[in-house]
Amino acid sequence: MFEVTFEVLLLLMAAGFAAGFIDAVAGGGGLITVPVLLIAGANPVTALATNKIQGLFGAATAAITYARGGHVDLGTQWKPAVIAFFASIGGALLVSVLPVDLIRYALPVLLIGIAVFFATKKGLNDVDRARRLSPAVFAATLVPLCAAYDGLLGPGAGSFYMLAFVGLAGYGVLKATAHTKLLNFASNAGALAAFAVVATPWWFTGLAMGLAQIAGARVGAGLAQKQGAKVIKPLLVLTTVTLALKLIWDLL
Repeated sequence: MFEVTFEVLLLLMAAGFAAGFIDAVAGGGGLITVPVLLIAGANPVTALATNKIQGLFGAATAAITYARGGHVDLGTQWKPAVIAFFASIGGALLVSVLPVDLIRYALPVLLIGIAVFFATKKGLNDVDRARRLSPAVFAATLVPLCAAYDGLLGPGAGSFYMLAFVGLAGYGVLKATAHTKLLNFASNAGALAAFAVVATPWWFTGLAMGLAQIAGARVGAGLAQKQGAKVIKPLLVLTTVTLALKLIWDLL
């Protein structure tokens, strides 16, 4: 039996579709789903845990869609994905020992910085540039750092992955988006594994929202592959700034 009424479930599935679309293009779908889950009656921890369930479906669908489009080779990304999975678990387990409140104060500043970077940096398009880190160093440093944050807090993790791929791996915007999705899936899975132990996710609701995420992610990834940086950059800037403003509002 679902944890909510049928009418509320339909609303949550609509939110899942919209979040799947946004996540597939630029990330930040949790801006939609977490507040709607809270409105539906979930406590904050349950909302975050349930959000990880449904987010798995959207991230997996987007990753497969980008792979079919030739923008990422999933076979070469499994090692970074494994690192992201375990780093995310570690991040979730560090909630009780790290200064999470301090991180929350710094996060809006970081997100606005990312938005400014993508909005003003010249030459950011779908063409690859010179990379600053080797794939091995990137996987050993930036991947676990972003994934641990995803497990610890979560909001903006996709933006951090994007910044790392564009700024340090030298990827074009579309390629960076494509490579972000499998890592998003892995860090979501790791965080969910931790939440399943310490929280009570709404499993049936999360699965139903996940089905809607699949549809939204397919539409979003399809649009991103057609339009590339022209649609990804503006939506990334918009969602990142919106997330920063929401976090500031929550701190007031």
